[in-house]
Amino acid sequence: MPSFDIVSKVDPQVLDNAVNVTKKEITNRFDFKDSPVKIDLNKKDMIIDLEAESDMKLKQIVDVLISRSMKQGLDPLAFDMSKEPYPSGKVTRQQVPVRNGLKQEDAKKVTKLVKDSGLKVQTQIMDDMIRVTGKKIDDLQAVIKLCSGADLGIALQYINMRS
Repeated sequence: MPSFDIVSKVDPQVLDNAVNVTKKEITNRFDFKDSPVKIDLNKKDMIIDLEAESDMKLKQIVDVLISRSMKQGLDPLAFDMSKEPYPSGKVTRQQVPVRNGLKQEDAKKVTKLVKDSGLKVQTQIMDDMIRVTGKKIDDLQAVIKLCSGADLGIALQYINMRS
């Protein structure tokens, strides 16, 4: 039976490239000249640490990070911007976790969306991915279109399409 997997993964190398391009652009910008800026990626925990002298400059760094990540092929929904910047001495800091892998509640949301659509497919949650199987490839493509069009708040990729 044809099947494919729904995942939410971020390639660490692509993320590292996006962070490095952001660092390079920020150091070359005139409005950041002589201001303390720190952009670090913790590859183990998938957290980006940002540090700037003001809240406004921190927002500019986040904008550059998201735009450069999009050019690298990363979905902006992969960044969890829920944590607010906080002052720390003379600088303002923010931690931006990168969502990697489907959480259980997100997987249940996607599964419920597919089941409610009425398509003749089966979904199965397997750790941090969802396997979708069906008799027709057209049904699987309809599931991909449905999930892409739905506003779930998570970055989804579709891999391992088998017929």
